[in-house]
Amino acid sequence: MSWLPLSFGAPMVLWGLLALPVIWWLLRLTPPRPQTEVFPPLRILARVLRREETPHQSPWWLTLLRLLMAALVVIALAEPVFNPREKLPAEGSALALVIDNDWASAADWGKRVATAERLIADAGSNGVPVVIAFTAEKPNAEIGPFDASAAFDRLRAAKPRPIPTDRPAVYARVAATLEHLPGASVAVLADGLAANGDEAAFRTLLEKNASRLVWVTSDRISLTGLTGADNEVDGFTLTAIRAPGDPAPAQVTAGAFDDKGRRIADATLTFAPGNTTATGTMKVPFELRNDFASIALDGEHQAGAVRVLDESSKRRRVGLLSQAEADQAQPLLSPLYYIRRALQPFADLVEPSSADLADAIPQLLDQKPAMIIMADVGTIPEQVRQRLVDWVDKGGTLVRFAGSRLAAAGNDDDLLPVRLRSGERALGGALSWTAPQAVTEFPKNGPFADLAPPAEVTVSRQVLAEPTPDIVERTWATLADGTPLVTGMKKDKGTLVLFHVTPEATWSNLPISGSFVEMLRRIVQLSRNQGAAVANAEAAASSLAPYRMIGADGALVPPTPDARPLVPAAGPLPVTLENPPGLYGSETGVFAHNLLNASSTFTPLARPQISLPVTAIPYAFDESENLKGPLVTLALLLMVLDTLAVFWMGGLLSRRPRRAATTAAAVLIAVGGLFGHADLARADDSKPGDSQAIEDISKTRIAYVITGEPGIDSISRAGLEGLTRFLIEKTALEPGPPAGVDIAKDELTFYPLIYWPIDATAPMPSEAAIARIDAYMQQGGTVLFDTRDQFANGIDAGSASPATERLRDILANLNVPPLEPVPSDHVLTKSFFILPEFPGRFNGSPLWVEASLDASNTENRPVRTGDGVSPIMITANDFAGAWAVDENGDPMLPTVPPDPMQRVYALRAGVNIMMYMLTGNYKSDQVHVPVLLERLGQ
Repeated sequence: MSWLPLSFGAPMVLWGLLALPVIWWLLRLTPPRPQTEVFPPLRILARVLRREETPHQSPWWLTLLRLLMAALVVIALAEPVFNPREKLPAEGSALALVIDNDWASAADWGKRVATAERLIADAGSNGVPVVIAFTAEKPNAEIGPFDASAAFDRLRAAKPRPIPTDRPAVYARVAATLEHLPGASVAVLADGLAANGDEAAFRTLLEKNASRLVWVTSDRISLTGLTGADNEVDGFTLTAIRAPGDPAPAQVTAGAFDDKGRRIADATLTFAPGNTTATGTMKVPFELRNDFASIALDGEHQAGAVRVLDESSKRRRVGLLSQAEADQAQPLLSPLYYIRRALQPFADLVEPSSADLADAIPQLLDQKPAMIIMADVGTIPEQVRQRLVDWVDKGGTLVRFAGSRLAAAGNDDDLLPVRLRSGERALGGALSWTAPQAVTEFPKNGPFADLAPPAEVTVSRQVLAEPTPDIVERTWATLADGTPLVTGMKKDKGTLVLFHVTPEATWSNLPISGSFVEMLRRIVQLSRNQGAAVANAEAAASSLAPYRMIGADGALVPPTPDARPLVPAAGPLPVTLENPPGLYGSETGVFAHNLLNASSTFTPLARPQISLPVTAIPYAFDESENLKGPLVTLALLLMVLDTLAVFWMGGLLSRRPRRAATTAAAVLIAVGGLFGHADLARADDSKPGDSQAIEDISKTRIAYVITGEPGIDSISRAGLEGLTRFLIEKTALEPGPPAGVDIAKDELTFYPLIYWPIDATAPMPSEAAIARIDAYMQQGGTVLFDTRDQFANGIDAGSASPATERLRDILANLNVPPLEPVPSDHVLTKSFFILPEFPGRFNGSPLWVEASLDASNTENRPVRTGDGVSPIMITANDFAGAWAVDENGDPMLPTVPPDPMQRVYALRAGVNIMMYMLTGNYKSDQVHVPVLLERLGQ
């Protein structure tokens, strides 16, 4: 029974409205209780004489109030619904919900969940079991059948994934389940995009046991994706796509972000009417382009609108230098001709204006190139030689090509990777017994390891390297007879490379081969530290650990527990749950794994052509509203007003002010409770921040220092949350949630332990902040410093890591007591668990604590050190990385080495530290128990 836009769940109850006339008649016969007054009799008589009649029925307004209250109760019991929705077809032996939760569903995931909730609710009202499956989850995920309550839990626990759908596998599992539930209704909640294998997948799902299809999809595909971001000569060229069928022109804005998430460039891409592809260019200086870490489309909260960038997207400035004058009539004989042609697509080339090396080299160095290429340059002038050597030592890459000048110049240990024999070696000449040599397999330890050796390349002339013990390590390419063709070596922070042939096709045809371009490109990639690790990893075909992932909403997030190492390969790599889109590698170098590639398109998903009944509905929120609650609340409010009216008519409010005020206050409190927002104001003398202080001291909480680096702070918080869970599980201590503190402003005395991860990129604390830390340590608090650099250098090493250097700068301003590694008999080794060492994510660094008063007397240590605890602890094992867990309680970061027990020992180490902080040397005092018992016995 329904009258739009209002419907009733129990319309038969409305017949109760017919009782309203009876109620009206009864109310007229039962007037309110007459007013009673205790006054002298004469005054009563005087008032009686002035009355012409005595009331014998209720006032009309009170009767109307009570009739309205009764009508509201009857209508509420009929379960009225405003703007009712049509009941969805959730019938048959079961309801099978097949939901796309891939990247394309992230933008309107809430609307999709609301639609699925309506289907499950209707199935539950019909008593129909629910099979629920998601097309972007693990293949072994449970799909049911479930009851409605369990299906709701599964739906609300699901979330969109930044990967494509796998409809064939999931639909096959659902079809296998429906073999035991013939005649089921199948609801397909699709993302609207077609994929390979859809036709066969729908045939498998619907042909056998389905009785009805509920087709749920969006009216139109409003997605926009980013398929290309190429660093060209004049800027970053972007390519975006959209779904076909939209004739209107459109514009989208793209932003470029650095590795800290700061927006540093913009571009506008325009879709012409009817076009599905748009392009745009970010015309910014190449120095700024090299800082691009990701590019994202504005307003598109999904993974397809984001592209992460690696070293292949960075452009370097390369300086070119030659002593030979360019012949305009014969450009192919110019020493730099083939080098320019090879490097121009992916590097910015600069050349000096002077031919004099004394002027040319400073001109190039002033432009701060990442790499300098010298084509047959002989002796370097002494006045500029040291500056060139310093440039290499600080990270520059110097590439030299052989020639007659270099062969005659002699050896230069600072600017050549190997020592050379004097003169040249001719192959295939009249006086030579050796034929021109081909290039053999590239050595596995060089940057060209994964390149195929060019079969067409031969060498007829070269400069030879002196055989030395390290010649094999420095050889990047060899000829068939074993002589080096390309040699290279690291020199301090820079790289020296030598091609033992000329850069033009006189000594060899290498410069006119395709391998020459790829070899120079690899060397350009190695000209920055970020390219070295990934280039070597690709060469060895090894796996790269997940570093930063693209979430389903397009945000860069830490690696998920499902992410696995990626093996880079030529061509597009599949995006899966184990290899989601994002960056793989480490801080020293990353590999970009993006969701969309240059060949990606958005093809609308076509509804399958089947003979089953089909109900098509759009994604939408449930806009219906149940009026039962508001009507009951209004009826109760009218009851309160009726009670006040009866009190007033009985004289209770006018004759007894104090009691009336009490009654009115009670009524107002009851009304506030009905509406859920009664506010009780109380004047006190509290100060701002007192409530936060009370909350901070109500429970023991572990604090961590907010460094300002989002990645470090998120791991610190996740690590302390993991330790808190372990403490609650294993001990009687139930700490509160961890707290992030700003050491320059927040109160520190509330926390017994403050975890401080040291990072060289974080700002150096101010003197006032360090003074607050010093006061905190002097007053009994403990700071746990973690440099997280166990695989770099320890705090006592001669050559310290940047994190250790930063720690030394901080400790220089603190009153630090003498330190020692935790001795084997220290109370920390037995405060809860028996521990011989204190590992974290890494294992090997000692845990430094305050040295005992009598360090040489091991028999009395640490019993005689008092009940205090060490105000400072230092480690390099990355405790927070080992403790860190996600919302499901799964570890976020792997241990090194990957030993599960190492994480358990790390958590036990955290428990021992907390017990030590809270009990002091309590465990050590146990040695006195026998003596105390003996005295008590006396």
